[in-house]
Amino acid sequence: MPRATLTSQDPAHLDVDALVVAVARTDQGPRLLDPDALPQDVRTEVTAHAVALGITGDQDEVRRLPTAGRLAAKVLVLTGVGALDAVTPEALRRAAGAATRELAGVGSVAVALPAADVESLAAVAEGALLGAYSYTRYRPADAAAKAAPVATLQVVTPLVRDRAAKAALARAEVLAEAVHGVRDLVNTAPNDLFPAAFADLAKAAAKDAGSRSVKVTVLDEKALAAGGYGGLLGVGLGSVRGPRLVKVAYAPSKPAAKVALVGKGITFDSGGISIKPAAGMEAMKSDMAGAAAVLHTVLAAARLELPVAVTGWLCLAENMPSGTAQRPSDVLTIRGGKTVEVLNTDAEGRLVLADGLVAAIEEKPDVVLDIATLTGAQMIALGNRVSAVMGTDAVRGEVTAAAEGSGELFWPMPLPADLRAGLKSKVADLANIGDRFGGMLTAGIFLQEFTGGTPWAHLDIAGPAFNEKSAHGYTPVGGTGVGVRTMLAFLEQRARAGR
Repeated sequence: MPRATLTSQDPAHLDVDALVVAVARTDQGPRLLDPDALPQDVRTEVTAHAVALGITGDQDEVRRLPTAGRLAAKVLVLTGVGALDAVTPEALRRAAGAATRELAGVGSVAVALPAADVESLAAVAEGALLGAYSYTRYRPADAAAKAAPVATLQVVTPLVRDRAAKAALARAEVLAEAVHGVRDLVNTAPNDLFPAAFADLAKAAAKDAGSRSVKVTVLDEKALAAGGYGGLLGVGLGSVRGPRLVKVAYAPSKPAAKVALVGKGITFDSGGISIKPAAGMEAMKSDMAGAAAVLHTVLAAARLELPVAVTGWLCLAENMPSGTAQRPSDVLTIRGGKTVEVLNTDAEGRLVLADGLVAAIEEKPDVVLDIATLTGAQMIALGNRVSAVMGTDAVRGEVTAAAEGSGELFWPMPLPADLRAGLKSKVADLANIGDRFGGMLTAGIFLQEFTGGTPWAHLDIAGPAFNEKSAHGYTPVGGTGVGVRTMLAFLEQRARAGR
């Protein structure tokens, strides 16, 4: 991730490899969002030739122009923010991210998007840092160098001496580092990221966070068996690489609130005996995105020293078919004693989350959130860019508000009581699947059974967690890191409410 600084220097005099300015779309053609960012002669030429150069100002449009010595920067970059009358902080975030994403391999970049207030500054800084990401672990050195994110980043703002502005930049760096950490985990090949390896990485990441307030505890197969974690053990039966439950606890002194986060961490999901179709199965390395988001949200809270106690539960298993795998019609006993008849081994995420939810509520948090790439039904209902949230009405509303403020898309969904009947089992307390229709909601109702009445919300990020199409805004191809921004904003809301 690039080193970021604030500057109030005239953008025209910034000696950088690329200077980024924003262009908006209007009925009269493209228009510079902040004309003062460029000298008069450059503004005139850009405006005169914009249409001929194919510049419209649309979102995700990034164009590079040579400066021919009229600016200190070598290249002028025009990034679209969309319609002039609809420029929101998220539009600025997306435009800044699209620019830095397109500038991979460039050494130094200055971003001169409107940042005269703290909210706009935060959005620009976050977008620029989120867009400056690349995953090159499996690339040769020369290819990795070409794809490397920008090395240094300057954000142009008049607020360089403002304490709130400095805090906003520091938060943006912590936030981007957390999102990048999730992306790295999601993009890692499953032969390198299995449950025990994930647990080791969690311990190392907590150590790197530099906070003595973070403690990591790992339960292996023996400890899981002793603790009655039948969901994790059942899902992990088919793999030679056993499951883990990782507890990552951040405990500041005198916390204003106590929050639990539970993440689904299926490091690879073949579907088990109820095996998935081969087409698209390679994307199932992303089925641990919820656990990755939980891990890095807890660490971000620690880095920001939020006055909220946060405990993350990473429910890690590999769902594989084999002679030892669980079968449809097996009955599992979840921690706490409830039994579940497994009717479909590909509905495994809810089984590991059930164990994690029970463990989380045993510690009596004020509220619990779980996050998971849980159902294909989420993608059918909401597509690949909008996540779902359901649960206790008040908590669902808090999550929706946190998402809106952070720029992530979460849509509130109901938990209709009549769908509970579909989870009835003839031999156990409940079945792990219900009726075909309303599958996303039924999964939420299943999880609700293990919350013990604790205020709770379930975040289904099945589609948005992994981008299989083209990059857009600050979102790369592959792991997206979705959920971190919303959960961190949720924790900050709780911190403010508890003061």
